[in-house]
Amino acid sequence: MDTSSEPSNVSLQTVREKNDPGWNHFSLIQSSDGKKHYKCLHCGVTYKGGGINRMKQHLAGIKGNIGPCKKVSHDIRQQMQENLKGITEKKQEAQESLDSTNAYGDHVNDDRVSLPRSENSIIQEKGKRKIDNVDHYFAPRTSAGSQPSLKSVLSSKEVVHRADMAVARWFFDSCIPINALNSAFAQKAIDAIASIGPGYKLPTYHMMRINLLRDCKEECRLLVDSYRDNWRATGCTLMADGWTDRRSRTLINFLVYSPRGISFCKSVDASDVTKDATTLCSLFVEVVEWIGSTSVVQIVTDNAANYKKAGELLHEKYGNIYWSPCAAHCLNLILKDIGKLSHMVDIAKKASKITVFIYNHIFLLSWLRKREGWKEIVRPAATRFATTFITLKSLYEHKHDLQALVTSKYYTDSKLARLSKGQEVVNIILDNHFWNMCLVMTKVAGPLIRLLRIVDSDEKPSLGYVYDGMYRARKGIKLIFKNVKRLYKPYTLVIKERWDRQLRQRLHSAAYFLNPSFQYDQVNYSNKPEVVQGLIDLIGNKDICNKSSAAMNEVRLYRDKLESFGKPIAIKMSKEMQPDEWWRMFGSSAPHLQKLAIRILSQTSSSSGCERNWSVFEQIHTKRRNHLEHQRLNDLVYVRYNLNMRDRYAKFMFALTC
Repeated sequence: MDTSSEPSNVSLQTVREKNDPGWNHFSLIQSSDGKKHYKCLHCGVTYKGGGINRMKQHLAGIKGNIGPCKKVSHDIRQQMQENLKGITEKKQEAQESLDSTNAYGDHVNDDRVSLPRSENSIIQEKGKRKIDNVDHYFAPRTSAGSQPSLKSVLSSKEVVHRADMAVARWFFDSCIPINALNSAFAQKAIDAIASIGPGYKLPTYHMMRINLLRDCKEECRLLVDSYRDNWRATGCTLMADGWTDRRSRTLINFLVYSPRGISFCKSVDASDVTKDATTLCSLFVEVVEWIGSTSVVQIVTDNAANYKKAGELLHEKYGNIYWSPCAAHCLNLILKDIGKLSHMVDIAKKASKITVFIYNHIFLLSWLRKREGWKEIVRPAATRFATTFITLKSLYEHKHDLQALVTSKYYTDSKLARLSKGQEVVNIILDNHFWNMCLVMTKVAGPLIRLLRIVDSDEKPSLGYVYDGMYRARKGIKLIFKNVKRLYKPYTLVIKERWDRQLRQRLHSAAYFLNPSFQYDQVNYSNKPEVVQGLIDLIGNKDICNKSSAAMNEVRLYRDKLESFGKPIAIKMSKEMQPDEWWRMFGSSAPHLQKLAIRILSQTSSSSGCERNWSVFEQIHTKRRNHLEHQRLNDLVYVRYNLNMRDRYAKFMFALTC
């Protein structure tokens, strides 16, 4: 065997300028005496003499001239075999072409019969390229995402490191975020490239920008269209929200919510139009017609007067479509109004002084971080009013740590203890009244923040929880102040004004009645007339329920727990199952009411998905890419948002089954 250990005094050079795919698996070693040696990057064995063709026989496992490689993967072995086979066929074709040439000239007939060509070689007429079968360049068992073979796992670390370095250079040169490796499509892309093998060329700038973007958009369109049957069965919610980009263009996003997930429809550039109710209504009508008017249950927007009026105009045109304000936006406004109360302003200012003082002096923060169980203090954000109350709660949880700090010798010996600001902060931290008010404000805002988290989530339908959340919030505030009207009235008045003037809709009342977890909780259930009246108005709408009498008769079965509703398992699962799923399982005794309940309880109550979609716009429409025309920006966001819709739903269903 002509193997040997590596020669001494050699210069190692990896040959990359060669076009033959075999050079991707060998290193050329130039010894001190000028002779060339070849080192296999898989098994590490060095061979003397021969050329790259002989080295490919080593990888292909062809015995005779060289020993086979014992560590090469099945895919590379298959590729080398096909490469050698192709070279042999090319030589045969060249020989056949030479044999068929008439040596006596074109005017002299040659009666020789040409030999038949190989099945795998297809030579076309002059001017046309040769067509190769791509499947010949990788093993038939290889597929994207398949488990690697044992031999490929045991491949040389040098080969793996070379591939890793190639990816790393690309990422660092193009400033690609490293978390792009966490994409569900990253490994799929690498598997697809590996299945083709060496020689794959990346798509051109124009192809990526035009052709592939168009194909991905079409792929996403087919995915969105596959959800239309689900929209018709369970109903869907149209969400709309406006936004101003870096070029001061006013964009309006339209998204569709259903239990299967949120899909992005389109973005409209409304910079050159007057955004009055009539114009907005015409935009809504266009999207509703694309979805299907019978599939839309409601449209959710912010609380602006023009959007509200446009929703009312849409309801006049389509009687089955209602307008609802964004519940998350309304709850934020309630928390904002509570935060404007005089005593609340004073508490927030004192809390801000503590957090600013601590985080502006690193040696104090370092001392606190050494405390057992320490967690960072949540600091208020500029746009979310709920964070003010979350900050108070976080600050209250650190009460003992902060008091231990300002009373410790570590602090009292420092210069800060003698400054006026330091003394002011110490007085606040040692003030029990301040801490009592922090606790009270945390309890007041607690039910509202819990409801905000429910309606702000896209994972589960939330329409059936809005009415109960507001009812429990007011009831809970009264209990905090032991039903002393003078104490709880300022807070309940703020909630009542926003609830009655903006948020409360007939859909909320009907959804509350149809939610079995609340209907069968007789202790906490609200028997206000507005609850039943909301359901009656909904059933009486012929555009929603064409058999109103039958549905009203079925309400009694549901309310009194009769027939399928009275089964012990149905009553037990009313507290554990999602309301829409519960109706699918146990609503067979009331088919007309069942259909209505599923459509209502499968909807969301906020347009938070639109706000989250703006982050996708900001990722794409950056300072470096701020000249994107609107259509291409729309296509990029359409693909980016809808591409992961199927994966998001699969993860959600997996979480439910765990």
